[in-house]
Amino acid sequence: MSKNAIVTGARSGIGKALVAALAKEGINVWAIVHRDDEEYNSFIDSLQQKYDVWIHMIYIDLSKEEEIKSAVKNIIQEKKSIDILINAAGAVSSNRLIQMTSITDMRYVIEVNFFAPIILSQLISRVMCRQKDGVIINITSASVWNVDLAQLEYIASKAALDAATRKMAKEWGQYNVRVNAISPGLTNTKMLDNMEDSLKSMIINSTSLKRLGEIDDVVNLCMFLIDDKSRYITGQTYRIDGGM
Repeated sequence: MSKNAIVTGARSGIGKALVAALAKEGINVWAIVHRDDEEYNSFIDSLQQKYDVWIHMIYIDLSKEEEIKSAVKNIIQEKKSIDILINAAGAVSSNRLIQMTSITDMRYVIEVNFFAPIILSQLISRVMCRQKDGVIINITSASVWNVDLAQLEYIASKAALDAATRKMAKEWGQYNVRVNAISPGLTNTKMLDNMEDSLKSMIINSTSLKRLGEIDDVVNLCMFLIDDKSRYITGQTYRIDGGM
């Protein structure tokens, strides 16, 4: 019997690569994205044909609680098992100076990076606990331990999600629901487009491996953590940062 997964941030970067990796393993996906995109639609169609899976795209704004709740209600009404939830979506504001960042911008980042994964996990865990089976993966950030490299609200939201991961794992473990976090360092995604070359070089030089992380580095670890090979692992945060 094939498994079914929910992936947020599925239109680009790590989330998009996870959709492809899950499809390759015969896992069906509800792909949560924030807008329609013809090129992405073609990508999804090709995955469905190549791997004989279904991928349902769900368009929501993850900063809106009611949109999240409505989407989950529709997913549950499909009467399918929900085996995997991967909270891969992330938002970041453009300004690194605390004094120059508006509370409105901070609130948006925290809504997407922290409250959205919490709301999704609350709702989906009810299904998983009834099934007595499920895996939740939260994508956080190594910037939690390197606070000079990222914006205040980004660090705060990811640190909160790390802590929440351990709490959720403790509470839901009795129902065979495992919850882990992956904490990437500087990874070669579109988030780097607006980063200064000097800062990028500084971070790369601070790693033991002297390179950026690649999307596949994160995806490979994620695929291990949703597999039965990791069935005794829960409540952990895995730093994947090249030895920063």
